[in-house]
Amino acid sequence: MSGSDEPADLARQMREKAQQLAEAAESATDPEERQRLEKKSRTIRDRSEQQSSMAAGDIYPEK
Repeated sequence: MSGSDEPADLARQMREKAQQLAEAAESATDPEERQRLEKKSRTIRDRSEQQSSMAAGDIYPEK
């Protein structure tokens, strides 16, 4: 894998993890656990978007 592929690969892995957490949140029966998983999913998804922006050469990722 070349150095330029690593940020994109990391972003993809983060999106996959965020999706897994979102699915776990949907099936969680405990409201507190559901909320925790949803928050973690959103956090990882936001970070993956920043990582994607960096991989694309955008030095000013959106917040």
